Amino acid sequence: MQKINDIEEMYESLGISKKVLEFGKQAELKLKERFEAIDRTAEYNQLKVIGAMQKNRVSEGCFHYASGYGYDDQGRDTLEKVYADVFHTEATLVRPQIACGTHALALALGANLRPGDELLSPAGKPYDTLEEVIGIRPSAGSLAEYGITYRQVDLKPDGSFDYENIEKAIHEKTKLITIQRSKGYQTRPSFSVAQIGELIAFVKKIKPDVICMVDNCYGEFVETIEPSDVGADMVVGSLIKNPGGGLAPIGGYVAGRTDLIENCGYRLTSPGLGREVGASLGVMQSFYQGLFLAPTVVASALKGAILAANLYESLGFPVVPDGSESRHDIIQAVELGTPEGVIAFCQGIQAAAPVDSYVTPEPWAMPGYDSDVIMAAGAFVQGSSIELSADGPIKPPYAVYFQGGLTWPHAKLGILMSLEHMVRKGLVQI
Repeated sequence: MQKINDIEEMYESLGISKKVLEFGKQAELKLKERFEAIDRTAEYNQLKVIGAMQKNRVSEGCFHYASGYGYDDQGRDTLEKVYADVFHTEATLVRPQIACGTHALALALGANLRPGDELLSPAGKPYDTLEEVIGIRPSAGSLAEYGITYRQVDLKPDGSFDYENIEKAIHEKTKLITIQRSKGYQTRPSFSVAQIGELIAFVKKIKPDVICMVDNCYGEFVETIEPSDVGADMVVGSLIKNPGGGLAPIGGYVAGRTDLIENCGYRLTSPGLGREVGASLGVMQSFYQGLFLAPTVVASALKGAILAANLYESLGFPVVPDGSESRHDIIQAVELGTPEGVIAFCQGIQAAAPVDSYVTPEPWAMPGYDSDVIMAAGAFVQGSSIELSADGPIKPPYAVYFQGGLTWPHAKLGILMSLEHMVRKGLVQI
């Protein structure tokens, strides 16, 4: 019978050398206090989710299959009340008909902007897939085709908001301000909820009726508060990221002011129908259970991100955030400096996966991006980035973006395997 102290042999059987394992152990030993703080945040958020479920009397009946028009879909309607209580908003739209995070953002923007309005991004360039939604890169059906203009204010060199130029950019046509919490495919810092709150207060002082929308992807449950707690009119995200807890098979959410969410409902379905239709089609148990697990799943992903930052920083690679900074999302950027480094890292993550571990990821021309992209994700849900995954565009500064991990042991294995592949290919020495 195998003994518990044979764990080193288990790692070795999965392809982790003793040298890499020992290197990881030394980094992990220094992180005990940080990991304890993450667990306290997860505990708070777990209680918040349970409280919202109890308040709204979630029952077994909420998991029943609903089809057709979806009128009186108990599970769907109750879940949206739960999300509203978790995010402290007036209303929410939480639907499997929302295909992904980009779709949720496009929905919120298209629902609440009209021809002649202007969209402002005070945090610089948005995530790559939004460029075609907005019309920065021409695309059929973009906001630009509907006469909606766009302006952005780049961040200062230190990654902070350029308040002086933001004030100059706001004018009578500025209808909606979009704030991307996470870094996306950039090496800027992600924003804390407090920083987002300060920005919202600043722009509301200039123009009180401006709509402030936060792209909350990768940020849910990282802190004990959300952007909706500090003045955001809408927060938007994907259920195959943090709030789905790895169980939601599809879906997205928009949480915020009732009038804005009503507009989103009409945009998602049809004027006159709105949120009344849209059957849940049997996914409700996964949505509820995923939300229930989300705080502890996010904690595992955060621990993995912090270990990755410390390991690669100690090897001389620039990392964002660095190994000691506070965390505001689950993404860890590592500047590897070469295409070979990005590819080896991602191939290591894939090799550690429970699904498709035998597959070798390669860069390809992925829709919505302006360069080849490599993605590693041996996931139970295709494209789920709350599961252990890594990706990056094959262009300077050749940064890889690591995120996810449904459990801490799996996140740890993935990081060690990424380093193992770098070592084997002679890209790093330990």
